[in-house]
Amino acid sequence: MVMQLKFLTPTYMVDSIYDLTVEELRNHGITTVLTDLDNTLLAWNNPDGTPELHQWLQDLKQGGIELIVISNNTNKRVAKAVDALNIDFVAWSLKPLPRGILAVMRQRHLQPQEVIMVGDQMLTDVWAAHLAGIRSVLVKRLIDSDMWQTWLNRSIETQAKKIIFKHNPNLKWEKTLRDN
Repeated sequence: MVMQLKFLTPTYMVDSIYDLTVEELRNHGITTVLTDLDNTLLAWNNPDGTPELHQWLQDLKQGGIELIVISNNTNKRVAKAVDALNIDFVAWSLKPLPRGILAVMRQRHLQPQEVIMVGDQMLTDVWAAHLAGIRSVLVKRLIDSDMWQTWLNRSIETQAKKIIFKHNPNLKWEKTLRDN
């Protein structure tokens, strides 16, 4: 049923991207993590990231899990944000269109079951993942404020969450990738 908003319903809801451990990702068959940039990987107003972020990135690299940023931001903005982190990225991805996700999957010859998309917005990140045929992880945003362009998405998302949670009572914030 359309009213259940399945296209916006995340596969998983995890408190933070940092809760995704190498072991857990491997247990779910994940070799590549695609992630949104602002308020998912980095707070939009903290381009250097946190020590926790740097440790998580090191853990992924040592564990053989590739991380790629999929962002709607400009090439200049994303490159500046991830340059010091040594992360590949796709800018101007036009989420919720799956263009950026599908391009990465084609370039790296990835199967849908090997990839997961992590983001803080249902209307962009979760929807794009579903359109690309991969699993999605909704995370809580890193800080309560957003870039000004995001306010409309947040307003719509607030209403969508009410419907989604009503129809998916087992969907709740977790510390792991719990299959419902």
